[in-house]
Amino acid sequence: MLSLVVNGEPRRAAPGSIADLVRSLELEPTKVAVERNGEIVPRSTLGDVAIAEGDVLEIVHFVGGGQSDVTDSSDTWTVAGRTFRSRLIVGTGKYKDFEQNAAAVEASGAEIVTVAVRRVNVSDPKAPMLTDYIDPKKITYLPNTAGCFDAESAIRTLRLAREAGGWDLVKLEVLGEARTLYPNMIETIRATEVLAKEGFLPMVYCVDDPIAAKQLEDAGAVAVMPLGAPIGSGLGIQNKVTVRLIVEGAKVPVLVDAGVGTASEAAVAMELGCDGVLMNTAIAEAKDPIRMARAMKLAVQAGRDAYLAGRMPTRKYADPSSPLAGLI
Repeated sequence: MLSLVVNGEPRRAAPGSIADLVRSLELEPTKVAVERNGEIVPRSTLGDVAIAEGDVLEIVHFVGGGQSDVTDSSDTWTVAGRTFRSRLIVGTGKYKDFEQNAAAVEASGAEIVTVAVRRVNVSDPKAPMLTDYIDPKKITYLPNTAGCFDAESAIRTLRLAREAGGWDLVKLEVLGEARTLYPNMIETIRATEVLAKEGFLPMVYCVDDPIAAKQLEDAGAVAVMPLGAPIGSGLGIQNKVTVRLIVEGAKVPVLVDAGVGTASEAAVAMELGCDGVLMNTAIAEAKDPIRMARAMKLAVQAGRDAYLAGRMPTRKYADPSSPLAGLI
């Protein structure tokens, strides 16, 4: 028997290939990604690469972290050459179970969901997986780097994500501290540059700063995602002026990411001209997540229509709706 470290825990295993080890854990090699001694092992070679004494292995999959019936099917948006009709992206964390998560995604009409990359629970390989409930062939998975506090860990996470699912369109976030979950922009820009050079298409969480957004675009971001307020706060969009400035100056899609708490705030983001809105907590922590998911879908559509319609000008004084001429 060989002594290994699998997902941070000592483990004994019979000699054989990595695929043999994965199967011995009652996992399916086609549904996981494997890193061996710091290097990604291509899934196609898992059956050919033999494990060795002292190997350190990380085995990961996607965890929680539809077709839209948009009225105007011609009003689409495109990121990195991929076109979508729904402008609402939803997360997959904080739901009570995968069934509720899947129902909320369907109710939202979202075509993209963010997913976290986490270690497989090798102690319970039969545990349900997100892919059993939300089909990645029907819904676009957007692997993210939630919980990463430096460029290296974010890059490593997304390399594993690409191996696990083949996705190059990813969501990058590099956090500065645990209290505010504000992005560390120096590390974020550095990670964006590396990922872009490696062929990734990073959609990037950032501060609501037009200069930082432009720097990300220059570094290779295919979309910039300024926060509306701190992650999970539900405070709504705090700086409408800067978000609008980002929209006006960007050549890539702009999506508000984080801070939206209710439907009216999603509509505000769209009225500012954003291409879309990403949210998780606002739906997952609602008293009725399914109903809130439907509300968010309608709010995003309404906000988009209002933006396209062009709002009336604001005035200092009243202006009557009915003509004053001909009064009795």
